[in-house]
Amino acid sequence: MMRPARALLPLLLLPVLLTGCGSDENGGADADSAGLDAAARGWGVAPELVYVTEVSGYSVFQESVGEYDGGFAAAYRSAKGAAKFGLFVGRGTLTAESCPEQPLGEVSDKPVTCERDGDAWYRTAGGSHEYAVPEDGVVVRLIADVDKVDRAVLRKAAEAAHHPDDTELAALLPATDGADG
Repeated sequence: MMRPARALLPLLLLPVLLTGCGSDENGGADADSAGLDAAARGWGVAPELVYVTEVSGYSVFQESVGEYDGGFAAAYRSAKGAAKFGLFVGRGTLTAESCPEQPLGEVSDKPVTCERDGDAWYRTAGGSHEYAVPEDGVVVRLIADVDKVDRAVLRKAAEAAHHPDDTELAALLPATDGADG
C-alpha cells in the first residue's frame, strides 16, 4: 500500500538537510544486478524500486537518496537551487478510479484532480502537483510545489524515469574517499 501523504516530507526538509550532486541520463544498460542489489540493500529497499531521472538543469541530492516509507526516494534541485522536486517509488497501482482517492504528498485535506497524460497521471492538490507513472505493480511519482517547478519539468522527469545504469548508480552513492562525514 502506498502512503503518498507522507512522501512529500523529505522534499519539504531538503533546504535544511541536503546538498546536491550530479546525475547522468540513462546512456547504457541498467546497473549490474550485484551493484544495484548491494546499493538497494544499503538503502533498505528492493532493487526494483530504485529509479533515477534526468531533467536538464537539475541534479540529485546524494543525501536524499534511500528508503522512505517502504519505497525509494531521491530529491532533485535546479542548478540555481531554488526549484526542487522529489522522486518517490513504491509498490501499488493507480487507476482512473483510485487516482483521486490517493492523497498527493502531504496534501491530504485537499481534493486531488487527475488527468491522464500518456502512460502517466498528472495530479494536483492544493499547491502541489505530480506526475505518477504506474508500471508493473510499481508507481513512480515526481512531486513538486506548483509555484516552484512547472508541469513541463515534472513531465520530462516522469518520461525520463528509469532504473539506473552503473554510472547513474555510482552518482547516487556517497563518495568513498575515506573522509569522515
